[in-house]
Parts: sequence; C-alpha cells; structure tokens
Amino acid sequence: MPRSVDQHAPAQAVCQALEDDIVTGRLLPGTRLEEPQLARRFGVSRTPVREALHLLAATELVERRLGRGVIVSLVTPERLSAMFDAMAELEAACGRLASRRMSPAERGRLETLHRAMARAVCEGAAESYEKQNRAFHDTIYGGARSSVLVDLTKSTRRRVAPFRRVQFNDLRRLAGSYDEHQRIVAAILQGAEERAATELRAHIMSVHDLAQDYLAGLRGNAGRPAA
Repeated sequence: MPRSVDQHAPAQAVCQALEDDIVTGRLLPGTRLEEPQLARRFGVSRTPVREALHLLAATELVERRLGRGVIVSLVTPERLSAMFDAMAELEAACGRLASRRMSPAERGRLETLHRAMARAVCEGAAESYEKQNRAFHDTIYGGARSSVLVDLTKSTRRRVAPFRRVQFNDLRRLAGSYDEHQRIVAAILQGAEERAATELRAHIMSVHDLAQDYLAGLRGNAGRPAA
C-alpha cells in the first residue's frame, strides 16, 4: 500500500519507507529499485528519491550494480557470515550488560513478552511472533544502558534483518527460537552475564545456515533470465 511521506524532508522519509519495506520483506533481496516508479509511488520528484537511494546504499541495504541500477542487496555468502558474526557479538554484549543493569520493570517486561511469544508459537502466528521478537530484543538493548552499543546493534540488525526474518517462515524454527529465548531470559533474570552472552550469541547464529540457504536461492534466481 502506498505510504505518504514528509514533504519537509522527503529524502529521509522515502529512505525510511524503503528501509521498512526491505527489513519486513516487502522488498526482497535482488529487487530492482527504479527512480521513476518510486517517485510516482511517494508523490515526489526524482531528486529526493535519488538522495534516499544514496542514504540506503550507505547502510548496505541496497547496492548500485553496473547495468542494473540500484537493487536490494544480494550480499555474498562470505559477507553474510561476517554480518551474522558481528550481530551475534553485539547481541552478546547487550545481553551481558542487560544482565547487570536491567531494572526490575524491564525484567518484568522481558518475561511478559516471552509469555506472549509462547502463545504466538502455539497459534502458529508467525507475524505476531516476529513483531514480539523485535520488542524482546529491543528490551534487552535498552537494558544494556549503552547508547553507542545500541546504535551499533540496531544498525547491524537493519543490515541482516532481511536474512534473519527467513526463520519466521518455518513454524518448527519458531519453537526453536522460543526455547532459545527461554534460556536467554533465565540467564538475564539470574544476572548470569556470561551465560546470557553465550545464549544470545548462539541464538543469533542458529539461523545462519537458514539464511545462507535463502541467499543461495535468491542468487540462483537472480542469475536466471526473466520469463
């Protein structure tokens, strides 16, 4: 559905809208982004669209390819592994600090979200689980009490999000994710810093192979001629 943009800062608004589309899977890796169509969609001239694509390229969510223009990033397998490694270490650091610094209210919120996610797993509600999953991790980030670390973590999460979300297409993986969350919550509530870090690192890397398979499929499709 078309989304209106802030006419006072159209480039930033278009960039945010496209970023949302990419990280939520509405725009898949390999999709070509064309300025005329985007300008019509957002009701702006091509200049702010061009600026928005430049901003997106800085986040590595899109890339410019010779002869193909701007496409939603199709990273190499090596780059994807490096992104997951970084994400896992950043989440581990957040978990370690959150175990030490989280307030009682934040710990309660983490437990509440975890219980809600159990219902989503039982109902097979992947979209609800994904939304609550973001809130679950955001609660850990906030509990870390480190704005610089949180900024780095969220920036990296945006880059890897299109590949992390593939797990939500598999109901068995939802159950596995929930079990991993159970161990994370237990470690944080007990103040077990190193265990929380270890569980979060493993949790992020648990979807790495799924993401690599997904990437391989995308790259294979991108290499085929259009029908």
